[in-house]
Amino acid sequence: MGKRLLEMCVQIVEAQASAGMMSTEEIEQSLKKIYKVLQELDALEESGAGIEVPQAVSEKKEPAKVPALGKGPYESIGEDSVVCLECGAQFRQITANHLRSHGLTPREYKKKWGFRLKDSLAAKVVTRSRSESAKARGIPENLKAYQERRKKKSS
Repeated sequence: MGKRLLEMCVQIVEAQASAGMMSTEEIEQSLKKIYKVLQELDALEESGAGIEVPQAVSEKKEPAKVPALGKGPYESIGEDSVVCLECGAQFRQITANHLRSHGLTPREYKKKWGFRLKDSLAAKVVTRSRSESAKARGIPENLKAYQERRKKKSS
C-alpha cells in the first residue's frame, strides 16, 4: 500500500513541478506533505470513516477567466519565456500541442486571452532570432518581389 501511495505522491509532485519552477527544497517539502496527506486519507478509508466532499468541490464548474499567475496577455510574453495563461507553465513558445492539452487551438487561446490573431506566442528572444534569420536569408526582399510580380499578373 505504501508503494502505491508513494507513486501517487510522485505523480502529483511531478505535475506541480511541470506547471512552475520549484526548487529542490520545495519539491522535497511537497513530497513530504502530500505523502502525509495521502497516508491520512488512506487510514480514513481503511477505518471506514467516510470523507465528506463539500458540494462546491463535487460540482464541476467552469473555471473563471482569470490568467494563471495573475498576468495579462502581453505581460505573459517575456524576454526569455512565455507563460501559458491557462496553467501557468513557462515555455520558450506556446505550441498548438500544449494548447491541445487545454482543449484549445492557438486561435481560440488568442481570442480567449485578448491577443491579436497575428501575435506570436513565443518569447521575445525567439521572435527576434526568427526575424534575424529570415532577414539573413533574404525573405523580406523575396516576398516583396513576389508580391510585385503577382500584382503585375493580376493587372
